[in-house]
Amino acid sequence: MTSKKPIKAAKRPVNLDLGTIKQPLPALVSITHRVTGVMLFIGLIFALWAFDVSLSSQQGFDSVRHALEHNFFAKLVAWGLLSALAWHFVAGIRHLAMDLHYADDREGGMRTSKIVVVVSAVLIVLAGVWVW
Repeated sequence: MTSKKPIKAAKRPVNLDLGTIKQPLPALVSITHRVTGVMLFIGLIFALWAFDVSLSSQQGFDSVRHALEHNFFAKLVAWGLLSALAWHFVAGIRHLAMDLHYADDREGGMRTSKIVVVVSAVLIVLAGVWVW
């Protein structure tokens, strides 16, 4: 006859509301890298459409150029795509470096996350200056 000991309750988090859990900066950078990848995938539809129209004829090229010069929504979409590309590119370099075991510890992850935020912010501002 074996005596079974009572199973102790595992110490699990009680609150699983993701809105109240404070994520560390490396997690936010990683999540944002994935979000910008989805944005680029969806934005590729607009970019390919603009390329198709601009290469179809001189009038198509002029209409795309006019839209990018004078239409607020077209400028916003172009700036959004360039911003997503800048963030995704810089964060992607961070992920590649971590795959090579460079700065893959806690301190290195925090340091490279800060670098991603600063470099991406500069590139996004430069893209905004270029588009507007």
